[in-house]
Amino acid sequence: MEVILLEDVKSLGKKGELVNISDGYARNFILKKKLGVEATAKNKNDLKLKKANEEKLQKELLEEAKRFAEELKDKSVEIKIKTGKEGRTFGSVSTKEIAEAAKQQLGYEIEKKKMQLDVPVKACGTYRVKIKLHPKVTGELLVKVTEK
Repeated sequence: MEVILLEDVKSLGKKGELVNISDGYARNFILKKKLGVEATAKNKNDLKLKKANEEKLQKELLEEAKRFAEELKDKSVEIKIKTGKEGRTFGSVSTKEIAEAAKQQLGYEIEKKKMQLDVPVKACGTYRVKIKLHPKVTGELLVKVTEK
């Protein structure tokens, strides 16, 4: 029996896949637990339309991420950090502080979890912070750290 999976099923397939399984397994497990539906002509057509719509959405998200990455390339934020003798800092600048600075200074909502710091920011200077905007797109934001 051909079945279209509605959810990921371990050792069988991913959501949206068309799989061929035994009738008993389909009736007693997959269909009963609503993990899949029988692959009728209508359901196959619905799946095709759904996949086309998802591809269109993913393409739009990718274009939007590329546009935002280009916009971020020219932008920078300034963070003031408390320093002691000889320019030594107290603590380091976190991604949370960078996200807050981007929101206040640029008006961008950037999640701190998407930011990647190569090295801890523990001194004054200029740093490039990578931001994962999309699985295929990574943008960069310039962060200027100065003393208070």
